[in-house]
Amino acid sequence: MASPEYQALVARQAAATPPPPPADLHELRARIEAAQGALPLADGTGATPVDAGGVAAILCERDGGADDPVFVYFHGGGYRICSALAYRSYGTHLARITKSRVLLVDYRLAPEHPFPAAVDDALAAYRYVLDHLADSSRVVFGGDSAGGGLTAALMLAAREAGLPQPAGGVLLSAWADLTNSSATYVDNAGTDRLFSKEMADGAADLYLAGQAATNPLASPALADWSGLAPILVHVSADEVLLGDSVAVAAAARAAGVSVTYEEFPEMPHVWQISVPAFPEAVDSVEKIGAFVASVTA
Repeated sequence: MASPEYQALVARQAAATPPPPPADLHELRARIEAAQGALPLADGTGATPVDAGGVAAILCERDGGADDPVFVYFHGGGYRICSALAYRSYGTHLARITKSRVLLVDYRLAPEHPFPAAVDDALAAYRYVLDHLADSSRVVFGGDSAGGGLTAALMLAAREAGLPQPAGGVLLSAWADLTNSSATYVDNAGTDRLFSKEMADGAADLYLAGQAATNPLASPALADWSGLAPILVHVSADEVLLGDSVAVAAAARAAGVSVTYEEFPEMPHVWQISVPAFPEAVDSVEKIGAFVASVTA
């Protein structure tokens, strides 16, 4: 059963009056950035805007953490909403708990910048990290939802570009198959209040702009994972993207990649971003920290 803290959060959200629908995508982005960007930083941390190889980013660090490994993190939002600023508070909590320097990458969004713009930005940010922040053995990629898919895509793109693999990758509720054909879109439709087949199809149309959903850099669950770094996969057992995580883990294992996989019951899509509000979020992020420490030691 979900923790009392999580159940109380759900009750508060259910009792709150929902805002009127946004007029358009731009208003939705502005609302998210205004609300989430105003959240406080974790105690003992800082957040600094940086130019990551021509890509805007925010570097979140804990006090005294200049030698921490680098956690290159990609926000979710279906490749069409959210930003590094919207994730700044969460990034500082990640930095504090995982004892890492979290680089929040503000990759370009669709429909203004369709595939592969996000992958290109991710690759540019990784080159920046290698040139200015850390050796690949001290770098972990990570992200949630679309950012989880982008994490896997960057691992593939780095391999194809002849760049070293990071020490590891962290995929949280990853949207990793843009064909949106997993059976869990139907099986978990009644328990996922945050994402759906309709939303996935709409976001995929904007991001792909007519390009093939089967392209491995768009749908890394369909890719050959040979030679990629170890991965940690966390997903809710009750979300529609469960099937994507299962498929990613299977593809990675088939290629001989080390996979640490865990399903969390009764959790919403990307529950980690609520850390430290309830124990399940803290548990997942602490396990991410243990993974980062183990692969970068």
